[in-house]
Amino acid sequence: MQLVLTTELLLEAYKQGLFPMAYSAGSPYVHWICPEMRGQLSIEDIHIPRRLKKTLRSGLYEVRINTAFEEVIKACAVSAPDRPETWINDPIIEAYCKLYKDGYGHSVECWKDGELIGGLYGLAIGGAFFGESMFSESRDASKVALIHLVARLWKGGFTLLDTQFINDHLKQFGVYEVPHKDYIEQLKSAICIEADFQLQGINEDQMIEYYLEMREER
Repeated sequence: MQLVLTTELLLEAYKQGLFPMAYSAGSPYVHWICPEMRGQLSIEDIHIPRRLKKTLRSGLYEVRINTAFEEVIKACAVSAPDRPETWINDPIIEAYCKLYKDGYGHSVECWKDGELIGGLYGLAIGGAFFGESMFSESRDASKVALIHLVARLWKGGFTLLDTQFINDHLKQFGVYEVPHKDYIEQLKSAICIEADFQLQGINEDQMIEYYLEMREER
């Protein structure tokens, strides 16, 4: 019997340190993953390369929040030269689109000339944000989305940014690992926080500039 990924099941799994993955995009099955070491990024002290700061301030991309969640997750599921196979299958796409409709799933999107050219998605529970995947069809688009995500988490009062694993792409931002036991302790505290991802009325460009200035003054 195939597992049905309901919103309730997914939320409880994440609260326990679990998350689902498929062996491949074409597989109909989903498996629960619980790493011994958990990847994290610092919300206040993420490393931002100097060139990326210039791109963030250039206005090269228009950044939108939660306007194309399904398009983002489907783009993340597409294979690319640097990732010939992905772990996002149809059951995961369907389940996370439901999470989005229920207010837990979120996307950060980069647009240029009216086209979606990069972004990321994940879900928020309390003050914890669980990053799932990102994609980029233009230089630095996913990186811009990541820093906008971090600035939003900082502004919204989040305390935990989970990356699940570490990889070469995230190393440039200072990704690090914590043991499962420590992660669970952090998670228990974070999910009890009343954080705000939506930040209604916030100007995206002003928020990212304030975040960059705050970091430079420290």
